[in-house]
Amino acid sequence: MSAVDGGVGVSTAGEVYRLISDNVQTVLRGKPELVRLAIAAMLAQGHLLIEDVPGLGKTTLAKCLARSIGGSWSRIQFTPDLLPGDITGVQVYHQKAEEFEFHPGAIFANVVLADEINRGTPKTQSALLEVMSERTVTVDSVRHEVPRPFLVVATQNPIEMEGTYRLPEAQLDRFLMRLSVGYPDLATEVLVIMSDCADVSPDELSPVVDTAMLQAAVLEVRAAHLDPAVVEYAARLAAATREHVALRCGASPRGSIALVRAGQALAATHGRGFVTPDDIKQVAQAVLAHRLILTSEAELNQRDAADVVNEVLAITPAPVPGHTAA
Repeated sequence: MSAVDGGVGVSTAGEVYRLISDNVQTVLRGKPELVRLAIAAMLAQGHLLIEDVPGLGKTTLAKCLARSIGGSWSRIQFTPDLLPGDITGVQVYHQKAEEFEFHPGAIFANVVLADEINRGTPKTQSALLEVMSERTVTVDSVRHEVPRPFLVVATQNPIEMEGTYRLPEAQLDRFLMRLSVGYPDLATEVLVIMSDCADVSPDELSPVVDTAMLQAAVLEVRAAHLDPAVVEYAARLAAATREHVALRCGASPRGSIALVRAGQALAATHGRGFVTPDDIKQVAQAVLAHRLILTSEAELNQRDAADVVNEVLAITPAPVPGHTAA
């Protein structure tokens, strides 16, 4: 019986995490830490970009997350001919009533699955900028609020260039985390094959938390204790990226805010109401790497933003528990 049906009571963010995680992993096998980070992004009320080569389960993860929540969800299949109005909605004139009526687009849902987002044109991609940042949509100078909670879970293929458009930095910065699924180990791949042959799919999942439960969990995450030394550590990490020789642009203050928010959510998945330096370290790759812009020389030398994040983590001292950062 699902929590939405009244069989399970959810009182903490940790319990919400457990319910969603258990539900997702009945379909997506062998990726517990990936699932943990994905749910942490949701608990931090941030948007999630899942990036990897075809066939590894990007869309499966996104659909499992959407179906685990008892609110509304929609899927937008990005294609070159998709229009901004298909996403945001349009004003339609009714001749009989002699007035315009707003017809909401696919973005008006609690969870929006933006599949293969980099196949949309830059003009169409830009339709997401306002709603992902402000959770409102402006059509013909009229603002419309989207439902709460509101989460965009997007997927993209980083290796296929035909018919795709690179996500601009402003769009990437709207995502709290960018995650990669990765190849499964042998034992997990056997389970995946058996599940597929048994026709186990995300479409069969039932909601395990409702929107009220998720909103309560989000509020609990936001109330997690923040030691000033841990906050300063996150700020130092972001500042260190701005001084790195391999980077043309480092993380903005939005990046350091995202580090702390993601750290709060990760702590909640472990059942803690306080954030540790290790929480910040564990989310650093997912939060920072997609916000960094390499120099031309670094790109020619095939440097990677993930390597830069590792270097920044290595050179930035973490605060010792019980002491204030220097």
